Amino acid sequence: MKSSCNILIEYENESMTRMIHKSVEVDNFDFVSTKINKNQLEVQMESKSISSLLHTLDDYLACVSVAEKLVDKN
Repeated sequence: MKSSCNILIEYENESMTRMIHKSVEVDNFDFVSTKINKNQLEVQMESKSISSLLHTLDDYLACVSVAEKLVDKN
């Protein structure tokens, strides 16, 4: 059974959103797609199982967290 998840992350401005997106898009592969809508990062994930989706979600959010910390320092 396929599982999917949509996430909307809102940042202070479009510039910060673009920097975060650029930092994490390298790891998107086929199961994660992202797009920018002004100051929002829209993320869609799909996986073969819920447990796999949760693992992907956890990894993705960890990468976003690191990117936010790096962008915040600049």
